[in-house]
Amino acid sequence: MNTAPDDPTTATVLVTGIGGFLGGHVALQLLEQGYRVRGSLRRIGKSDAVQNQLGMHTHKDALARLSFVQADLDSDDGWTAAVEGYSHVIHTASPFPPGFPENEDALISTARDGALRVLHAAHRQRVKRVVLTSSIAATNHGDGQAPFTEENWTDPEGPRATPYYKSKTLTERAAWAFAREVGLDLAVINPSMILGPLLGANFGTSVGLIHHLMTGRFNGIPRFGFSVVDVRDAANAHIRAMTNPAAKNQRFIVGGRFFWLKELVAVLAASFPEYASWLPKGEVPDEVVKAMAQSDPDARTIVHELNRDLRVSAAKAQRILNWRSRPEEEAIRASAQSLIDLGLVLAASANQQSESTVRASPGARA
Repeated sequence: MNTAPDDPTTATVLVTGIGGFLGGHVALQLLEQGYRVRGSLRRIGKSDAVQNQLGMHTHKDALARLSFVQADLDSDDGWTAAVEGYSHVIHTASPFPPGFPENEDALISTARDGALRVLHAAHRQRVKRVVLTSSIAATNHGDGQAPFTEENWTDPEGPRATPYYKSKTLTERAAWAFAREVGLDLAVINPSMILGPLLGANFGTSVGLIHHLMTGRFNGIPRFGFSVVDVRDAANAHIRAMTNPAAKNQRFIVGGRFFWLKELVAVLAASFPEYASWLPKGEVPDEVVKAMAQSDPDARTIVHELNRDLRVSAAKAQRILNWRSRPEEEAIRASAQSLIDLGLVLAASANQQSESTVRASPGARA
């Protein structure tokens, strides 16, 4: 049976985490395609700000199809009401902390139990399909080898499993177990590092890396790399997984070219030469990163990935979802341009004046 909506005007979609980077882009594309969208927020008081932010990127008619509901991943309250009357759910909400969190169990509990709360509510309300945002954090850190595919799984007990990797892996495993148990129609998207244009001044860990690079936070470049995907393409993959009948019970990696951090810095330097002097120069030896990892949470998150090939294959998404992505350099440039346009990095002239002060500060790190 075809469970996917043929007509956007008859389908309704709950987008959890609508205030986030990915969730906002998912909602924006759904609204522009004619869907009625309900966004979940931990605090309903943020709804005006989110609506105004989305309104800057779409038209008034689209905003008329947008509503909000309060629901927190750490609480049962609100989820039944959030899903009620809606035909589809795209669950993007999940914690993505910078560095190592102080409480690993709390991170895992929020991600896993929160996802199960959403899935339970979706099952009770008999939604047609749930699309869950996972990550290549759940594929790239087990016994597989690059290029990683949907057949690969991270080992949550392995030495490379950071708290974030564990949270994504255990959450996706729990979601699949529940879907199989109750017969829930589930599709999962496993994005790589998500970059691209910001919808507003708030940004998370992924674009935060670009911010760190452009504001002198790094004195050098560790030998670390990752696959990149544009947030607009990641959002599009979620909608394709929602609407394509063949996506039922499937997981899809969406990621593109693998960049060593040195290569990403080179893209920024070439695209924004006025900021080139602000970007880090030279690679940091592995031994230095390993020493820093004893006290630096940022270094600790990458210490086991130094010199590791973490390429992924998006062939399945391309084949089944007919998904295509724009050049990854465009995503990198769009992140940086957003930070500049929003005044979140200093103007180039101010950078040059402040460089000596900031680079000498205790906050500058490799």
